[in-house]
Order: sequence, then structure tokens, then C-alpha cells
Amino acid sequence: MPAAPQRSEHGSPFLTAFEEVSEAVESGAGLPTVARAAAHALDASVVVADSAEAVLAVACLSPEDERAVLAGEGGAEAFDLRVADHRVGRLRLRARGAPPDAALMRIVTTLIAQEVERARAPERASEAAMAGFLSDLFSRKLTDRENILARGSELGADLADGASAVVARARPHGPEEGDWRARVLTVAWRGARAVERTSLAASVALGPPRTRPGAPDQPAVRPDRELVILVPGSGPESGRRAAASVHSELGSNLNGFGVVVASSRPATDPTDLHRAASEALLAANVASARGENLLTFDETGAYRLLLPAMSEDPRELQRFHDETVAPLVAYDDQYETELVRTLESFLEADGNVAKTAERLFTHRHTIRYRLDRVRELSGLDVGSSDGRERLSLGLKSMRVLGIAPPGGPAREAGAAAGRVPQEKKDR
Repeated sequence: MPAAPQRSEHGSPFLTAFEEVSEAVESGAGLPTVARAAAHALDASVVVADSAEAVLAVACLSPEDERAVLAGEGGAEAFDLRVADHRVGRLRLRARGAPPDAALMRIVTTLIAQEVERARAPERASEAAMAGFLSDLFSRKLTDRENILARGSELGADLADGASAVVARARPHGPEEGDWRARVLTVAWRGARAVERTSLAASVALGPPRTRPGAPDQPAVRPDRELVILVPGSGPESGRRAAASVHSELGSNLNGFGVVVASSRPATDPTDLHRAASEALLAANVASARGENLLTFDETGAYRLLLPAMSEDPRELQRFHDETVAPLVAYDDQYETELVRTLESFLEADGNVAKTAERLFTHRHTIRYRLDRVRELSGLDVGSSDGRERLSLGLKSMRVLGIAPPGGPAREAGAAAGRVPQEKKDR
């Protein structure tokens, strides 16, 4: 960590620099002017970014100088911009001569933080309004057509012809600096607006509450927050194109993130927009379970049949899950086994033990042992067509509900961590 600049006496140069930045803030000329004043006062190249690391203003000598400041090269430093305890952005700078005075740095960062807060206030108010509207719409607190159209119009979106919904997920593979969730929202929204400029985006709670696996008597788990984008328009292509654009934008701008983007069919009636959100959520859950990163609701196949259950009576879907595969999920979670993964592979292999063992790089004896455990825990026999059908629907219910099965090395008793000695006939 670079050494802090030494404090200097508060003489004329200090006051001059302070007044220069203060006047830029008080003039209301905006962040670019404030950034240039700060660069002159600190004798440094300066880049101002918001909390999502989106660049708001630059005062550098050249594009190469800007790149170096952003990359942290040549002695470049980063300072958090805070208003009270709230982090509003970051100031990146690279001194052109002696390090800036420590006291002056504190004053300048405070002034710039206040300017960032003021500049972003209307945008934050708009984001809050969008989040409130989409939350009310998708939770069906807002059902009157005229009210839906009026509130959409206040946000600049004409929903008279309906809209499509897009759910976008991006999760970092490792630690990330700054408010990465805000950065994901910004990037995804930019991708959608490249196709339909009046698209609305927010992070809202989406989906039904569900019980914890293996603990149906415990309080229900609140639905997760999802990044949802509403794309106005009645045609089927607008939602697909917006989803593809969001996927491309996230992939291009978020290195080291896992990305899933899913879209609904268009809802032509504004009062049906909650259905579009449910379709996009179902498609996102299926895509996550399949390991895919871009999927439409129309591509979910048989999962589409479970949408009414998820939207109208999720408790029945939850009960079916609890009666079939929930005991397997709980067992895997407790003992770090792979019963759910083995069952999925077995069903995908049309009930062929040898093909399942080949897919999982596991001995056939281990597969048979695990399937026996599936029967004991669920009461359903994978050897019967009825048992396979019910377990298959249980797995689909798990995916539709967005329940991620735990996984880990096989440690079942008798399985020797999946390493069962081969018999002569198997060698």
C-alpha cells in the first residue's frame, strides 16, 4: 500500500487549490469541470467513477494516461468517495509530480463525493421508482390496466402493447471490488436499451416463497432478488433480441463472472406482465440447472407445463418436490453425497446403469448403491416406470422452484468415496 502523502502547512497554494475545487462544485458546472479542477489542484491525472465502477468524469493528459490510471499503473492510487458512511464512488489518480498533500486530498475527495451524490440523485430516484413499479407489477399488487400504463408512462415506457421480460444473472467467480451488483445492473440495462431504449430494469424479489429442503415445518424462505428487465413491445423478437444483447454486454464487460440470461414470451396485455416475469424466471432456473447461459421460455420443453403450478399454486409444486426429491437433496447436503446428480444422469441415460457410470466416471456398483439409497429415501423405485416418472417430475419441480442441489464427493457407506474395487469381470 503506498505511503500516505505528508501533511503540509496550510499556506496560499493549499488555499488556492481548495478554492479552485470549491468554486467548481458551487458553480454547478458538473462533474467534468470538478474533475478538471481537482486534477489541476492535485497536479494529477484524475478519473471519477461511481460505486459500480462506471466512469463518470476524466481529467487525464491522453487516452493512454487514462488507461494507466484505470489500470493502477505508474503509481496510480484509488480513494473511496464517501458521504457519511455511504460509499458513492471512487477517485483514481496518478500524481504528475510530488504526491498530493494529505489534508488537501481529504478535502478534495469529500467535495467530489458530494458532487457525485448530487449528480446521481435523479438517477437513483429513477432506479428506485423502477424497482417499486416492477416489484408491484410482478407481485400482482398492481393489477389495474390503466394504473399499469400510467406508472409505466411516468418512467418513459409505453406498455399499451405489452412487453417481454428478461431475467439476467451474473455472479463473480472470485472477490470483486466495489458494488458489483450495481455494475451488473448498469451493464445489463445498457444491453437492453441498445435494442429498446425505453426498457426498464431493477433488482426485485421474484418467485414464490419455498420451504427449506428437509424442513417443511420451518418458515418459508423468501424468494431471491432477481435482475429483471421489462422490454416494451408485443412482437416475439424484441425480447429475444434484448436478451441476446444483454448476454453479449455482460459477457464483454464482466470478466470472471458466470452469466445466465433468459427471456419470456411477449405478454400482449399489460395485466399479464406478471406471467412474463414468471416465464423468464422459470427459463433462468432451467438454464442454470442445465449449465446453459442463454435460454428462452419456448426452449424449456416440458418445464413449460409446470408454469401454472409455479404461478398459481406454488405450494402444490413445493409439496410434490418435498414428496419426491427433497429427501435426496437433504441427504446430499448432510453427507456430501451425489444422489441427485446420479439420479439426473441415470434418467438422462434412459435408465442405463452402465451409461450412467460412464458419464459420472464412477463404478457401476457405486451407481447401483446410490440408486438403492434413492429408493430408500424417496420410497420410489427407479426400476419402475411410475417411480422414474415421479422422480423426473420431482427434479423438474426442483429446477422450476430454483432449488440448487448440493454436490460433493461421494462418501456413502460402502462406496469407498466412489472408488469401489472392480471385480474381475469389470476389468
